[in-house]
Amino acid sequence: MNQKNLAKLLQAVQTGSLSIPKALNQLRTLPFEDLGFASVDHHRELRQGFPEVILCEGKTSAQILAIAKKLLKSKGPFLATRTNPTIAKRLTRLHRHAVYHEMARIVAVSDQTRQLEGHIVIVTAGTSDIPVAEEARVTAEVMGSHVSTLYDVGVAGIHRLLDRQAILHEASVVVVVAGMDGVLPSVVGGLIDRPIVAVPTSQGYGANFGGLAPLLTMLNACSSGIGVVNIDNGFGAGCLAHRINAGMVSPSKKKKVR
Repeated sequence: MNQKNLAKLLQAVQTGSLSIPKALNQLRTLPFEDLGFASVDHHRELRQGFPEVILCEGKTSAQILAIAKKLLKSKGPFLATRTNPTIAKRLTRLHRHAVYHEMARIVAVSDQTRQLEGHIVIVTAGTSDIPVAEEARVTAEVMGSHVSTLYDVGVAGIHRLLDRQAILHEASVVVVVAGMDGVLPSVVGGLIDRPIVAVPTSQGYGANFGGLAPLLTMLNACSSGIGVVNIDNGFGAGCLAHRINAGMVSPSKKKKVR
């Protein structure tokens, strides 16, 4: 249930084309629907602007599919993160517009009528960081933000970033994804005045400690205006970047991209 559908429901009751008992039946699952193993939050889009997202890790196929079927009934955008090819194949059969983004490990259904707004730029230090960056990209795009990417421009070859830094100045918000030493967000933060969402990844050798080393580096960044999400949390970064981007796009100067 979203604001648009709820408004249509109320208008139908007001005009008499829908009876109160039938309207109550449609509202019966608000604010959530109890499946026993999950409480599906149908009210979330009204509160937060986007429906509940399925984290597939740790759930059985039956649980994922049952939750997905309930969420897809709302006919809004849909995200299932951390999917594997097997469950992705089954999820894409549930909706004709469902798309499996293999590198991002996401199955998504986008709002086909929505125009993308603002501009998020996602930057990675290396090619190995791209899966996490793609999770952020798909998340932000499905939520409604226009996204550009700048991949493999880490500090080992800083000229690659400096040669293309003009794109950073065009962004409303920049997501920087890095493993290894994790210093790239601080470098980018020293070049621009945009808010930065830093994402440490688990890519790196032993002393990387599964992403802990870049996490600590990013938390201790000397550049200002940097926020840090958890290790490999591309979804969280994409969601946060979208919210910042949406808040910066005023009604008088929206940049809409088809």
